[in-house]
Amino acid sequence: MMKVLVLPLFQMPSGHHKVADALIYSLEKQNPSVVCKKIDFLSYCNEHMEKLISEMYIRWIRSYPNSYHHVYKKLMCADSHRLEVAHLEPWLPYFEHKMKKMLEKEQPDFIICTHSFPSRVLQRLKKRKRIKAPVINVYTDFFLNGIWGKNGIDYHFVPHQEAKIELMTKHKISKEKIIVTGIPVHETITPRNTVKKSVNHRKHILFAGGNQGLGNMADFFKKMGESSHFQYSVLCGKNEQLYEEILSWNNANIRPIRYISDTKEMNHLYDEVDAIITKPGGVTVSEALQKRLPLFTFAWLPGQEKINLQYLERRGLIYNLSGLDSYEQKISQVLNDEIERNRLNKRINEYFEEIEKTAQEAIKDMITAGGNTKKQRRY
Repeated sequence: MMKVLVLPLFQMPSGHHKVADALIYSLEKQNPSVVCKKIDFLSYCNEHMEKLISEMYIRWIRSYPNSYHHVYKKLMCADSHRLEVAHLEPWLPYFEHKMKKMLEKEQPDFIICTHSFPSRVLQRLKKRKRIKAPVINVYTDFFLNGIWGKNGIDYHFVPHQEAKIELMTKHKISKEKIIVTGIPVHETITPRNTVKKSVNHRKHILFAGGNQGLGNMADFFKKMGESSHFQYSVLCGKNEQLYEEILSWNNANIRPIRYISDTKEMNHLYDEVDAIITKPGGVTVSEALQKRLPLFTFAWLPGQEKINLQYLERRGLIYNLSGLDSYEQKISQVLNDEIERNRLNKRINEYFEEIEKTAQEAIKDMITAGGNTKKQRRY
């Protein structure tokens, strides 16, 4: 029996949890001898602290987005050593103690980090040879923030070749330790059925605002007025107020949908639509790319989503609607222009050509190799 410990952060639904769940699903399905356990590290340390920090995080983003982005760039994108000395050093011994205690109890054979903070703590323990189990970073954005542990980590699953080059050149990490996997998506999110719809088919647009239902969805539809060009399905996440507001419009063209936890149901919804309007979160974007669906955005959260957007625009993988007088005019232009659609498909294919293997395949290979040479570890 082999145990895999998966470490996201916070209890609230997020891309870190979606990636963790996707990896756990595949690992346990592929190998009955593998047991996975997901632990929100912050809640493990202190449940009250996790609740307080997560609530402050959401409130800060909603109320002071510019301030959040400034602080995020200053802290999360700073040089790793300076960041630790200036901001994290007083707190890390406490989290190291908690991490060591957790590992002694769980005795994992592999540790997977889907959030940067547990990775940071594990790096320090690794460098002091306090743990022997291999640690894998699974990056869930299109950039590598400064919090992630780098040099003390055994393997890095990165979103693209640029990230691999960054780890090799800036952090002097051996290329054998870095695998370009893309941002992992659940295996039930399968490539889209390419059956052609009728010429008179009314375009169906999925509006995805994230699990918290953040974003100016209501403002988007109010700006357009009584739309008759498209049929919209709006994922409201767990924002019940937004769901009820859209429902009260009594607009037959706009259908609000509550939070979807079933990945098969989500995959079916993706197959129904012609395009997605979303915030540039790493996992949602990766699911859309997997389905080869045109991606549009007009609003994004400060911090990681704004930085993700810069990468996606540079690669031509997303269309930015912000500042346009007519959102639907731009969407129609893309969806009805066969030449542009072919160009987009070419850019998406180029992105996937960089991927060396999926995260699920890479972890399966490592676990198989580890099972053949498994030794007793001490924590």
